[in-house]
Amino acid sequence: MLELRNVSKVFCDLKAVDDVSLKLGTGVVGLVGHNGAGKTTLMQLVATLARPSAGAILFDGIDIVRNPDTMRRRLGFLPQEFGVYPNLTALECMQYFAALKGVRDPARIRHLLELVNLAEHAQRPAASFSGGMRRRLGIAQALLNDPDILIVDEPTAGLDPEERLRFRRLLSELGFGKLVIVSTHIVPDVESIAGQLAIMRKGRLLALETPDAILQRARGQVWQASVDAADYEALRGRLHVLQAQRQGTQVQLRVAHPGQPLAGALAVEPSLEEALMAQRYAMSDPVAEAA
Repeated sequence: MLELRNVSKVFCDLKAVDDVSLKLGTGVVGLVGHNGAGKTTLMQLVATLARPSAGAILFDGIDIVRNPDTMRRRLGFLPQEFGVYPNLTALECMQYFAALKGVRDPARIRHLLELVNLAEHAQRPAASFSGGMRRRLGIAQALLNDPDILIVDEPTAGLDPEERLRFRRLLSELGFGKLVIVSTHIVPDVESIAGQLAIMRKGRLLALETPDAILQRARGQVWQASVDAADYEALRGRLHVLQAQRQGTQVQLRVAHPGQPLAGALAVEPSLEEALMAQRYAMSDPVAEAA
């Protein structure tokens, strides 16, 4: 079990992580929030790449701030920017990372390259890979030591739709016996696989909830309406517009609001992304958010 106790991280005068406490067992956890919410900093703290300014982080009861090697032996980590050595092939990159992690089984390397659909490209220089292929190589190296906890930052960036589906399935399967933390701006990437969502804003943990609980709370707060295109700009200044689509002289809107925002507006079933936006808007000032 991973436990964070009142964890904070301060850079100069900026509190990137502010008094975060949570407990996580096995399964997939989606870490979601806007840019600058503190997601990447929080993952770096858990991955022992940075030390907290205050608080404690424990994995299976062991303080990983004082004993970082305990976590590193059991961790798989894929950062948002994964670099490769330009003169090494994909296979050589994997062999290098395997040596660093103490993995001596060549079959493990071959299996992981097949898992991420790179086996036929194993002898190609990794520097020649597309962004999506490098991302897949990064996923493979993160799994080399069969980690108990896997942390991935924006894992599907650069992947095509088929690869994204394959990777979501892989993460879901890994979550059966491991803790998998997925930070992403693409809510559909975690909507179908995450048992819990950790929602961050301005360095603070707002909630740790199941997707069903978030959807349930948002029901009755997402509305659909059709308005004249000429009226749209004025309405946009006072309503939390989630979607807007121009159709002739009309604009079809989906809006987050605690009550009926316009005459004729109909309550609709929210997507998880809309439910999260509705929750965010409920905690913010309408005029500031609309701006």
